[in-house]
Amino acid sequence: MPEPARRRRLLVLGICCLSLFIVGLDSTIVNLALPAIRADLDASVSKLQWTIDAYTLVLASLLMISGSTADRVGRRRTFQVGLVLFGLGSLLCGLAPTVELLIVFRMLQAVGGSMLNPVAMSIITNTFTDPRERAQAIGVWGGVVGLSMSVGPLVGGALVDSAGWRYIFWINVPVAVLAVVLTARFVPESRAAVARRIDPVGQVLVVLLLVGLTYGIIEGREAGWTSPLIIGCFTVAVLAVAGLVFYERRRDEPLLEPRFFRSAPFSGATLIAVAGFAALSGFLFLNSLYLQEVRGFTALHAGLLTLPMAAMTVVFAPLSGWLVGNRGPRLPLIVAGSMLCASGLVLAQLTTRTPTLLLLGGYLVFGIGFGMLNSPITNAAVSGMPRAQAGVAAAIASTSRQVGASLGVAIVGTVLTARLAGPLETGFVPAAQLAWYIIAGCGVLVLVLGLITTGRWARRTAESVAEELVRAR
Repeated sequence: MPEPARRRRLLVLGICCLSLFIVGLDSTIVNLALPAIRADLDASVSKLQWTIDAYTLVLASLLMISGSTADRVGRRRTFQVGLVLFGLGSLLCGLAPTVELLIVFRMLQAVGGSMLNPVAMSIITNTFTDPRERAQAIGVWGGVVGLSMSVGPLVGGALVDSAGWRYIFWINVPVAVLAVVLTARFVPESRAAVARRIDPVGQVLVVLLLVGLTYGIIEGREAGWTSPLIIGCFTVAVLAVAGLVFYERRRDEPLLEPRFFRSAPFSGATLIAVAGFAALSGFLFLNSLYLQEVRGFTALHAGLLTLPMAAMTVVFAPLSGWLVGNRGPRLPLIVAGSMLCASGLVLAQLTTRTPTLLLLGGYLVFGIGFGMLNSPITNAAVSGMPRAQAGVAAAIASTSRQVGASLGVAIVGTVLTARLAGPLETGFVPAAQLAWYIIAGCGVLVLVLGLITTGRWARRTAESVAEELVRAR
């Protein structure tokens, strides 16, 4: 089949980015609405936590099986189903009369969301076959990721202050409907040449790993780190990892392809995604509390202050894609790791009266770092892999992002509450200092992994894995 014309390819990219934008926006926008949800639905703090965590955990748990399902039954079909479920879940979230139903509808929303990002990336990689053009398209994709997650607090603050918290969900519905129509009209159907079978055992092990680890981290301080419940959670997570390694290596068509991880660039991209998105989610969590609880800004004002970060993400993500396509991923990863680390070190010095210019400087640096991050992650995940398995590879990269986002909030929140002495308004600054240093450490990890996994040795491992996968088909 001839490759689509450039205008058609760009239109497909735009449709995929549209779905990505609403999913990325939703992952950050809800945080600013939590106080309003609590007041309206009389929700406890733990129920508010599950409003966030239920979505993230379901999303991360299903991303890989959604990618392999799309490769098997059709990427456009799976993408459209995801859009419908995400839109329906969003509509029901806005109508939820109780917080318990809101949590259930958030899980439905996440089921749909799991069918969007990895499948859209698979559509993009099968549409843009030229390596340089693909890298540039991924750069645009990365810009949308950063933009949506960065402007979420701004959009959330504006909607909560002006229309109410329910509109943060309803805003997704018309976008999802438009994307369904455009997908049916312009996105070509594609699927893997060889259909992949469902791996229910692998899927259950992934769920046990993510739920056990996240629940243990979040609830560990309150329940007690040595309590049977928390020890049991971490034990389940460890056993799930061991089970995945043992079981998936023996399957002809595993949910989580172990051979991918013999590629140093792929393994590096997976760990970099975890570290980078842990830094992002930790940053957004701490920053929202600092601006609203310590500095006394409104939700909208707090969102406006994060605009420099969003602007830098938009500017530097396409530049990162261009650099990856022309010079490789090493330079973008060096810049990303350095900037994330520098921002964490700057923000660790915050006080109750930090000048706005210094605060904005920290946001600018963070935005540059995060903007440079996404393109080399995604490019390393899918480049060199057989096109027939692009959905699985992209799904693993997307799962790593969600795992990082979950762990970032869990770890940073645990550190903050453990060190907090007195009210949040007066105790936040000293309590959060270590958490900011953890974010800086995530930047160091990105930098080190970027250097290790982009050299000649790393490229040879990727070539070896690609040859092995082609022979095995």
